Amino acid sequence: MTSTFLTPQSATRQQPAVARLTAEYRTDTPFVAVPRPRLSWTTTTGNVDWRQVRAELRLTRAGTVESTVHESPESVLVDWPFGDIAAGEQVEVEVRVTGNDGGTTDWSAPLSLESGFVDGPWQAQALSLPAAAGEEHPPGQPGQLRHEFTVREGLAKATLFATAHGVYQAEINGCEVDDQVLKPGWTAYADRLNHETTDLTALLAPGPNAIGVWLAGGWFTEKYGFHGFAKPFYGEQPAVKVELRLEYTDGTRETVASGPAWRAFTGGPLVSSGIYAGEAYDAGRAEAGWSEAGFDDAHWLPAAVDSGKSWAEATPATAPPVRRIEEVPVREVLTTPSGATVLDFGQNLVGRLRIRVSGEAGHTITFRHAEVLEDGELSLRPLRQAAATDTYTLAGNGEEEWEPRFTFHGFRYAQADNWPGELDPAAITAVVIHNDMRRTGWFECSEPLLNRLHENALWGMRGNFLALPTDCPQRDERLGWTGDIQVFSPTASYLYDSLGFLGSWLQDLALEQGHRDGVVPIIVPSVLDMLESPVAAWGDAATVVPWVLFERFGDTGLLRRQYASMRDWADALLKVRDSSGLWQGQMQLGDWLDPAAPPDKPGAARTHGDIVASAYLFRSLDLVARGAAVLGYDTDRGKYEALAEATRLAFLAEYVTPAGRMVSDAQTAYSLALMFGISTDPSQRQALGDRLAELARLGGYRIATGFVGTPLIADALTVTGHLYAAERLLTQTECPSWLYPVTQGATTIWERWDSILEDGSVNPGEMTSFNHYALGAIADWMHRTVAGLAPAAPGYRKLAIAPRPLSSLTHASTSHETPYGLARVAWKRVGDRILVEATVPPGTSAVVSLPGGSAEFEVGSGRHRWDVAGAEPAAASGTVSLSSPLADVMDDPSAYAAAWKAIDAHNPAEAVAFRRDTIWYRQTTLEQSLLFTQPAVKHDIAAALAALADRRSAGNPENS
Repeated sequence: MTSTFLTPQSATRQQPAVARLTAEYRTDTPFVAVPRPRLSWTTTTGNVDWRQVRAELRLTRAGTVESTVHESPESVLVDWPFGDIAAGEQVEVEVRVTGNDGGTTDWSAPLSLESGFVDGPWQAQALSLPAAAGEEHPPGQPGQLRHEFTVREGLAKATLFATAHGVYQAEINGCEVDDQVLKPGWTAYADRLNHETTDLTALLAPGPNAIGVWLAGGWFTEKYGFHGFAKPFYGEQPAVKVELRLEYTDGTRETVASGPAWRAFTGGPLVSSGIYAGEAYDAGRAEAGWSEAGFDDAHWLPAAVDSGKSWAEATPATAPPVRRIEEVPVREVLTTPSGATVLDFGQNLVGRLRIRVSGEAGHTITFRHAEVLEDGELSLRPLRQAAATDTYTLAGNGEEEWEPRFTFHGFRYAQADNWPGELDPAAITAVVIHNDMRRTGWFECSEPLLNRLHENALWGMRGNFLALPTDCPQRDERLGWTGDIQVFSPTASYLYDSLGFLGSWLQDLALEQGHRDGVVPIIVPSVLDMLESPVAAWGDAATVVPWVLFERFGDTGLLRRQYASMRDWADALLKVRDSSGLWQGQMQLGDWLDPAAPPDKPGAARTHGDIVASAYLFRSLDLVARGAAVLGYDTDRGKYEALAEATRLAFLAEYVTPAGRMVSDAQTAYSLALMFGISTDPSQRQALGDRLAELARLGGYRIATGFVGTPLIADALTVTGHLYAAERLLTQTECPSWLYPVTQGATTIWERWDSILEDGSVNPGEMTSFNHYALGAIADWMHRTVAGLAPAAPGYRKLAIAPRPLSSLTHASTSHETPYGLARVAWKRVGDRILVEATVPPGTSAVVSLPGGSAEFEVGSGRHRWDVAGAEPAAASGTVSLSSPLADVMDDPSAYAAAWKAIDAHNPAEAVAFRRDTIWYRQTTLEQSLLFTQPAVKHDIAAALAALADRRSAGNPENS
């Protein structure tokens, strides 16, 4: 093995520079949510093994400059070293750093910061839309509000604060105030509201001005529930609070606040709007200039002061907002068997359509949305009660452009009914919306199917990180299921900077938990009256997600904030332990959607729910102990360590035999015991891993895990020396597998392994989604193991570089924008060698474990390159015949393919049964398994295997 730098960096020293300076979580706005925002910065340099020695911080406040020295190597989430930023105050901060090479950077570009929080109580009153005398609004009635006001000469600054029970958008003098969508998002409304803070100075002018607000029900007035029992949860009508603060150069201030003097209208173009139903818009009812000064609103009614639901305190949003992120053109226009026109966008996405159209006034176009086609038509059954339908009625005044405002859909296909004239596909665009997080993770390898799998996980996250982490974006659900994000949070933390987004959602989790004596509901915000008792793997999001965010972002502050929630969940579980010290005998969702579960019983998994629950009892107790250790809570650390150890020993006594078998002899059970650290004895761990690998092979390397086991199984196999088995699971294309949906054209992760059956029909289960990110959690293993990049210390202060090249790949690479800068690992096969390249960000180091089993070693920052001997393939490529054990056939993909293809040539149905039903034992031969197979078929199998052996003898083993 050799280790050399790619370039002679030690001889060519480069001046370091501060590349990026940020405050707290959001980077899309100068407004900060707290008066003491933590600061983070990255440094770029080509110098090897560079480390920060100190940093100088400089603050400019009202013309006065303050400075301080930060004597530390830390540059991530550094405590604010100055006095508080006051409400309404603007400051600038800069940083320059000195490294261990003695060089000092220039000052960074100034970072402008402004307080985004409200000083004192709101003056705004909550306004709703009034009904005309003798009338009653339908639930969730959308509409408009407006108000005129005067701005004096000498305006220095105008800041808008707004929030809603529902969703809104504001306009000033005919211009939308920002590019955000579906404001203010969805939080646990009874306990917490987000508000936006927007600088409107440039939109105002001396003299008369006007503010207008579009308002709809959104999540607040939606009906929640399944099987025909959906009902409103929060309220039946939306309301909004708006407060505009004007500051003048003479030091005076004025406030324009929503109140009864405002006017309201429900006869405008926004006829109806719902998250699940879709939106109806009649352009002929639009009134020009309604949000401008001088508009005649005599036919509008006085706004109603909302005296219904109490309003929680509104605090500045800490998550990045929902925005229009991307536009996707129509890929193909299809005509269905029924004659309908369907647009195929080529990608399952989340958003809505934007159209350009001309036609007669009063002409109405209807758009319906679906993720897949079935029998050539839109497959609407998976949407359940969600109509997912938008309508647009033309004004008839030339070319018109429209996009729904307060709804979204999960779709690849959109049916356009009653389009006027010939449809030009260029006139319709799909607009992708989600929270505007910064992309931070990438993966690429030599296998296109794996690249598509990774892309599917990415698109699944994009579609379901909309206001909160949802399970699916298309049917009458779209809820914050805690189990889904619990398993996907490591992947999410790699692909995007999701710290602010998930940190915001965790606040809601803790608030909902506070109403339930520590029990975490299965969805957050909680709008379903079901499963109020603790549910393993779902409620454990309270401990797992904060710990993952600490590991991936190094945010001790968030861990401290969430610690009480973590501890309260653990304490709630201690109350439901039985006399054995385990969590048993309660209703559980378990290893949800194990592929063996019937379509109508998704919780009927091979791993018993008690094993899942008890494993998570240990997991949460262990994580609380770890959190207490980080935070210096020594008493709690000792308490929960002892409780975790007692649970671990009870689990082993109850569920693991002396020979190393789980009492649920299923893949998820073994994965839990191994990856949660319940089994610690090396010989026992090896026995468990060996049995797990055997189970994987016995099942033909088809996946046999659900939500709980899927994120763990590849790691469990890898750490016990069975990388080849993990590779076979990953690269399997038969159903069920990660790649089966890819071979069926999936562009997102499916909810079920077989959401589309092998005959092309949609799974008959009542619950079938084609955009569910949970099973895409395998992407984290692809990053950490296949490519080889992981955190070895919180926040990637130290990296783990440990690529494990899969025998079926010729190269793989991954990049991740860590809190310290871009890290990268790439490997490729060059003859019988493997070339590994790595980039370690300035200010960090890495523990390196190269392929081939060499000892670990550490390196500093910079670019590194190693050349190692290629690993031998794990599976032998010898001679396989009818007399070979079934295990040998399955472990030789070419022999397996030769056998089933020979059967397929005679009887395709028999070939399907051979692939699906054979149990690949070590002590049964291929010929014995073909007991009832026709002699001619056996003959052809033998001939195919012999031909394979001949090709291998000739030195051409891959051409099978």
